[in-house]
Amino acid sequence: MELRVLGARIQSLRAERGLTLQELADRSAVSVSMLSSVERGAKAPTVVVLDRIAVGLGLRLAQLVDDPEDGRIVLRRADEQDLVHEPGGWQRTILTPVVPGVNFEWIRSTLPPGCDAGSFGAYASGSHVFVAMEEGLLALTVGDRVLELTPGDSVYFAADVSHGYANPGRVQCRYSVAALIMRRRQLPASPGVMVKSEMQ
Repeated sequence: MELRVLGARIQSLRAERGLTLQELADRSAVSVSMLSSVERGAKAPTVVVLDRIAVGLGLRLAQLVDDPEDGRIVLRRADEQDLVHEPGGWQRTILTPVVPGVNFEWIRSTLPPGCDAGSFGAYASGSHVFVAMEEGLLALTVGDRVLELTPGDSVYFAADVSHGYANPGRVQCRYSVAALIMRRRQLPASPGVMVKSEMQ
């Protein structure tokens, strides 16, 4: 981080807390003149001084020097996407970047003709799934209902019920799933039925 940027960040954090230079100096055991020079970007503070300033602001050192914009934009290039080959010949591509604390995934799946991708267990109330069809025919099971989707169709369902995906057609099926999952409910699988999670 550039000295001017670091200084402006310290000054902003001090102002947010309603602290004068003298008050931050007292809290951090760093002189007023040093603090003033750091805030103006006129002097490069040592790690020890930065750590003291962080303590005075009620922060960890890493929180003080990390770029506040880090994590607001997470880029995942095409060649970094995870392509997972599943039993039965179907595959899924995880399109979304990994963002800590955000339980959202956008997945593109391709099922060969006649393939059943299995059953996914119910999630906690407040979980949501959106499905958008791109190619072929998809039999989407939600609880006791079976919906047939064709290209261009889309559907939303509350994901607090078991659900499954199958391709009953004669050509491959491709669809995307956008899932916001609060947490997974552990349910016993029925005999011969594979229960899993979109988030795995």
